[in-house]
Amino acid sequence: MTFSRMSSIAVSALVTLVALLLTVQAAGASDSFIDPQGPIAEIQKKHLLRATALILIAVIPVLVLVPLVAYRYRRRKGGNAYYKPHWDFSAKLEVLMWGIPVLIVAILSFYLWKTTYRLDPYAAPFGEEPALRVQVVGLDWKWLFIYPDLGIATVGEFGIPIKKQVAITLTTDTVMQSFMIPALAGQIYAMPGMTTQLHVVADSPNTMQGENTQYNGRGFTKQKFLTQAMQPVDFEDWVASVRAHGIPLTEDTYQTLAMRTDRDEVQAALGTELMPLNALYFTLEEGDLFRSILHRYHSGEPLALGQQPGTTAYGSEAKQ
Repeated sequence: MTFSRMSSIAVSALVTLVALLLTVQAAGASDSFIDPQGPIAEIQKKHLLRATALILIAVIPVLVLVPLVAYRYRRRKGGNAYYKPHWDFSAKLEVLMWGIPVLIVAILSFYLWKTTYRLDPYAAPFGEEPALRVQVVGLDWKWLFIYPDLGIATVGEFGIPIKKQVAITLTTDTVMQSFMIPALAGQIYAMPGMTTQLHVVADSPNTMQGENTQYNGRGFTKQKFLTQAMQPVDFEDWVASVRAHGIPLTEDTYQTLAMRTDRDEVQAALGTELMPLNALYFTLEEGDLFRSILHRYHSGEPLALGQQPGTTAYGSEAKQ
């Protein structure tokens, strides 16, 4: 392969990468941290670009020099390249080849530590206080969002006010799952009987997609939700709408909700004409639903199948 041919391939690859990034921003701006909608995703994007630029310092010389060396020292008549069969060491080359990568790794390590510390999901370094509390429960195959201070809960729609810290506490009532809103923050795992935390902030009104990134069965591809970032006044109207149009989240309702059904199936079972086509609204009954879900796994005894969401004994799974 000639040097010009290899250069053409490298240029084509770079053009393809740039086009891909532009496509992501144009077609799915609110679904990726490439076009962040909050300060956390913004820092993640900057860290990725910084790391890529530092790595290219070592990669680009290799991509350029390898074809140049192969071309210059190729076997041919009348060649003028130096022939040194006994050469095996150069102090300058050793320092250059090892020193630059070591320096790059050191710089990357510093920025990684700094970014990791600043973006601790348990910390609340962004937004105004006090934070809006939201409890999230992973089910098969949907996410339940509980607003304990507002007396409401939703499925398929996660409403938040802009410029305000949102403190999320997560668990699951089935298998381990991975919660992620790419345009706002990175993914974090949740497990039954345990809690984990995540803090997010949205900069401006927008609609973003959230999802489960941990494969968990046939409904995995449908376990998505819309994150609606709204002005504070619009958020208050949204809360009022959920209260007015929601149904009580009772034990029987939760029994239906926690069955192995995807979002469309549970929408058909619990949805009403007053609710959106892709979301369910609930009002909270007396008691602490999140705490009861969490502590069902803390008795020290294995749960009966009829008490464990995610099993056919808990609720019949719809046929595929």
